[in-house]
Amino acid sequence: MAAHKDYRLLCLENPLLDIQAFGNEDLLKKYDLKANDAILAEPKHLDIYEDLLNNYDAKLIAGGAAQNTARGAQYILPDNSVVYLGGAGDDKYAAILRDACKQAGLRVEYRVDPKIPTGRCGVVITGHNRSMCTELGAANHYDLEHLKRPDIWALVENAEAYYVGGYHFTVCPPAIMELAKQAAEKNKPFILSLSAPFIAQFFKDPLDESAPYWDYVIGNETEAEAYAESHGLGTKDVKEIAKALANLPKANSQRKRVAVITQGTEPTIVAIQGEDQVKEFPVHEIPKEKINDTNGAGDAFAGGFCAGVVDGRSLEESVDMGQWLARLSIQELGPSYPFPKQTYTSRQ
Repeated sequence: MAAHKDYRLLCLENPLLDIQAFGNEDLLKKYDLKANDAILAEPKHLDIYEDLLNNYDAKLIAGGAAQNTARGAQYILPDNSVVYLGGAGDDKYAAILRDACKQAGLRVEYRVDPKIPTGRCGVVITGHNRSMCTELGAANHYDLEHLKRPDIWALVENAEAYYVGGYHFTVCPPAIMELAKQAAEKNKPFILSLSAPFIAQFFKDPLDESAPYWDYVIGNETEAEAYAESHGLGTKDVKEIAKALANLPKANSQRKRVAVITQGTEPTIVAIQGEDQVKEFPVHEIPKEKINDTNGAGDAFAGGFCAGVVDGRSLEESVDMGQWLARLSIQELGPSYPFPKQTYTSRQ
């Protein structure tokens, strides 16, 4: 049997330390937050991090959406399969991130900024909702120079698939485009997450510039609706939005684009470029009492799905792997996966 190739999946986005706690309506009102949303912190939000740490028994978790996804893909794939890029500080929070990723078997190659603290995300859990408020810190200073550094670019050239979280459109679109063009040129899968409604609303231009290079685009129903509204599609029908995403103009004609939209406990919707029929994949539900925390469920789905793509699995099995990993994650606290490791078995 051929030797396994290391670091087949390369992921890029914003590493953050999640400061996560169970809150209430009063806490959301105090910081003008919505129960189920993801925003970038403004000055009025900056006290929330210490508030959560001091008054709400907060847990510290290695976060950032694509870093969660990278950990998830590595959870399923053989050792040394995934490498993750992003910007971090030179501080205790970066050390916590590195240790957590090392325990998960994930290789990280951070652009280290000694003058700027590691980014953080306040996560307020209310019921099955989570409100995320992010101060990007050093993550906001990732640059193309780091990606093009010879040792890092060697990892790019070695990888067989790329995953980019949409939050990185707020940081370094040129790095996204460099990966996107490399993927098209070498006929490697380029997988993009829409990540949050505000990306399609307020970072429409860089998002659209990358669109021709998407081989797979992943989002949830809220992100899909935000995309439809910002692009004047005139529909809130998730299936129609998925078809519109799948059939956008495409740079690499060797691969049909696949649009994947998750809907919580409702079926996962999949549209394929040039195909009229939209596929539905029912979610394997679990009892409500087993649900601990839905924060990171979408990241987990993307991790399982990416693992399937890089492993050459069928589309159906890749979706199933995503659903399987999301199911495990929501039974943990935060964007986490159970240990000892569980082994994926197909439910198709």
